[in-house]
Amino acid sequence: MKISELRKKTKNELDNLLLVKREDLRKNRFGGFSNKTKDVKIVNKTKKVIAKILTSLKEKE
Repeated sequence: MKISELRKKTKNELDNLLLVKREDLRKNRFGGFSNKTKDVKIVNKTKKVIAKILTSLKEKE
């Protein structure tokens, strides 16, 4: 997800997206311990998306 796409979203949309991505991160992190995830880079990608969302939220304040 690009930062330009995030800047177009409202604060409520970003909050909801943040909750979804944090839940995805939790599932992928613990799924990795049980060898259920095939893509091991998904955790790092999700962390980067969360950071972009938080940055966009700070800009909106």
